[in-house]
Amino acid sequence: MKLMFSVVLLLLLSCSTSQASDVNITSIPPHVDGVIQTDFKGTVSLTCALKDGPHEDKELVWLRNGATVNLNDGNKESVSHVCIKPIYEDDEATFTCHLKSNASNEVTVTLNVTYHPELSGEEAVTVEEEAVLLLECDMRANPAITAVMWKLNGSMVDLTAGFTVTNDGITSQLNVKKVERSQHEGLYQCTTLSPMYGDKSKTFKVTVTGVY
Repeated sequence: MKLMFSVVLLLLLSCSTSQASDVNITSIPPHVDGVIQTDFKGTVSLTCALKDGPHEDKELVWLRNGATVNLNDGNKESVSHVCIKPIYEDDEATFTCHLKSNASNEVTVTLNVTYHPELSGEEAVTVEEEAVLLLECDMRANPAITAVMWKLNGSMVDLTAGFTVTNDGITSQLNVKKVERSQHEGLYQCTTLSPMYGDKSKTFKVTVTGVY
């Protein structure tokens, strides 16, 4: 029984040794358990370095979501740096570093990029009476927004007055299938509420023209 336990322990130690990486990633801001928290206005600096010990191959490779990152010749050997200016598409992006000669021996970090919906300014919209009105409001955000509101001339839109509002987590749409000037002309406002960034709004000045 003691001999069997020793064999099992030896196998576990062998597995642990084979999984140890020859490289290490440090980051600014620092990663916690492989996750880097940043916002879309921040800059992330990644450094991949060989650990101490003899290495026949010292060339490093970076991958972003599995695709090779192009590096300058002076930024490949022993220590390599990558600088990232995150945008919302970089949320959950993974960056992996490994020796060129050993792709299976790698270290990976993941970005958690916080951002608010891209809402601002005023947009002029002209639509003919009895035509379809469609207004769209960006609601992509991390963390996710907690609410989206549509107002017409300062009051919440009346869903009994021909309005339909749909949200798919990316875009909020306000739709009117048959526009009437008396009910649907005016200043629309789309407002999203974020637990991190607060309120963000965009306005639409809708003008209804007559049918000719």
